[in-house]
Amino acid sequence: MAQFAGILTAALFFVILFETDILESGIMAGADSQVEFAILTVMELLTIGCIPLALRLLKFKKIEADLQERHEEALLKWGVLRLSMLEVPLILNTICYYLFLNTSFGYMAIILLLCMAFVYPTKEKCNVEAFMTEEV
Repeated sequence: MAQFAGILTAALFFVILFETDILESGIMAGADSQVEFAILTVMELLTIGCIPLALRLLKFKKIEADLQERHEEALLKWGVLRLSMLEVPLILNTICYYLFLNTSFGYMAIILLLCMAFVYPTKEKCNVEAFMTEEV
């Protein structure tokens, strides 16, 4: 839960820094279109690849078996990985949006933010995933 809230707070912190002009936005806008295109392509592939992988991560047979054997330890390991797969591109897209002022980065950050709702680490959800019990 701390990682979930911490990364979202960091993203909000970057937004505040750029929106209040403490950090200068648009410093890379129009500087080198090839660099922007390369970074945009990498971020699009990273975002498109990480979303379905993060949402289905705990359903893979090896990970499911690990969760059944080691419960809390495995859930901590795979849960942190799952959150990181969404949060790292979220932060990078947020920063790239303000550096390049390209709305594609902003849209990808918004999509990742919406996906975070599906991996929100509540206690009940963690118990269901760690112990593979049915929800009541």
